[in-house]
Amino acid sequence: MTAHLFPRLSRRRLFQGLAAFPWAALPALAADPAQIAFDGLYKSFGVLGFEFSDRVTALRGQEVRIIGYMAPPLKPESRFFVLTREPLAICPFCQSDADWPVDIVVIFMKEETPLVSAGRKVAVTGRLEIGSATDAETGFVSQIRLVDATFRVA
Repeated sequence: MTAHLFPRLSRRRLFQGLAAFPWAALPALAADPAQIAFDGLYKSFGVLGFEFSDRVTALRGQEVRIIGYMAPPLKPESRFFVLTREPLAICPFCQSDADWPVDIVVIFMKEETPLVSAGRKVAVTGRLEIGSATDAETGFVSQIRLVDATFRVA
């Protein structure tokens, strides 16, 4: 009874139909964000300052992912935290521009979020910003930041 409603479809007709479909009209599938690592943030650093790596410079303004440890937060819920290469017992964020440690990234989340215990490994995704900036709310200085970020325990 339904055979006349659905004629038999050969492989050739199926592929011809798929080839004719306007794939370009579909929204692009979101690609996974580029992965960055603490070892690849800077090209050089020393007593005269530092230079961001070519890769980090090229990824400026794009969504990236980095894995590290949440430094001890200043309060249990916040819209920012510090991500470090290794677990820390004290806040590394209260540094001047000249004393900026090269193994931290400041994370500004989309919204105030309960933070996890210090020393927990987390995977963070957000938009990469580089260059010296002072947060208007806290006065803290950062060189590398992820903004509009989210995190999950790794």
